[in-house]
Amino acid sequence: MASLTLKAITKRFGQILALHGVDLHVDHGEFCVLVGPSGCGKSTLLNIIAGLIQQDEGSVLIDGQSVDRLAPRERDVAMVFQNYALYPHMTVAQNLGFGLRMRDVPKQIIREQVLETARILGIEDLLDRKPRGLSGGQRQRVAMGRALVRRPRLFLLDEPLSNLDARLRASVRLELRHLHREIQSTIVYVTHDQVEAMTLGDKVVVMRRGKVHQIGWPETIYAHPADTFVATFIGSPEMNLYRGRLLHKDDRTHFQGAGFSLDIGGLQLNLGESELEVGIRPEDIAIGHGGTPALKAKIEMISDIGSEKYIHARLGQESMTIRAPREAAFQPGQVVPLTVDPDRVHIFHEGRRISWPAGSCSSSK
Repeated sequence: MASLTLKAITKRFGQILALHGVDLHVDHGEFCVLVGPSGCGKSTLLNIIAGLIQQDEGSVLIDGQSVDRLAPRERDVAMVFQNYALYPHMTVAQNLGFGLRMRDVPKQIIREQVLETARILGIEDLLDRKPRGLSGGQRQRVAMGRALVRRPRLFLLDEPLSNLDARLRASVRLELRHLHREIQSTIVYVTHDQVEAMTLGDKVVVMRRGKVHQIGWPETIYAHPADTFVATFIGSPEMNLYRGRLLHKDDRTHFQGAGFSLDIGGLQLNLGESELEVGIRPEDIAIGHGGTPALKAKIEMISDIGSEKYIHARLGQESMTIRAPREAAFQPGQVVPLTVDPDRVHIFHEGRRISWPAGSCSSSK
């Protein structure tokens, strides 16, 4: 395994700036996930690490040594693609051992490493089959095995689960976590699925339009998003976000939104009359009276997903989503009181989080 450091990586395609000064450090044995919407630059960044694309500016370092002048083969990294990229005329065993044969590894060592890799991935009984006889999940295991078999310094995975159905994706995610614990290798993983990112990553890198918005542990990014993009991109259902102003009254601070007022405690901010945004996670809203004066919202629709319910309501002139337990009994048209804990409210000014907390890996760029 190896550490990875990216310094000010910039890449242009004609007039399009695909990556803009990306800095990142991945420790030995860390599972790092790059997540963001399509076109944010995450796959381009992965290809630059692999040496398949040359950056315009900046440097890639593996174990502290620059690899900018090294060809992909010389970087000792392995890449798993979205489309599996298996050789259809070869058996699973031949696919697994292909990279080793190209490096003139002795046949006995190839056999041993193929069998060990198949054991780790649970595909020992598939070694004599060809790809056309495999399911999507089995093909994905073989693709990962082909990368794993030669024990590279760094694993790069580019949306490897996107071709699988939802149930199989969840299963393979668990297998990936078990695999990482067993091999203890450094992994850089690209996905557009925020659930996948939060489930797999030791470190999560949230990207948008070629820039890194936040780097952190999954729980930190969820609890303390650096800006409004991260706040709404990470989390399902997404965070409720409202624009308005702060008012101070009786040693309390109130957020005045469009048709509602929210008590956010004794917070003192010297922002004058500036507009700001307040965010509230759906699970941080309680239906019912609490210790502070309750808001009132009118229920418009209820989404029952089995394990819980999402209450879609109207708060003043704004829409609001509330996560409720499965046994909650409400009806559309009903007006309900709401309570929000002031300590669970997120405040953003000009798109950036106010009072960035301790305990994060990094703030936004």
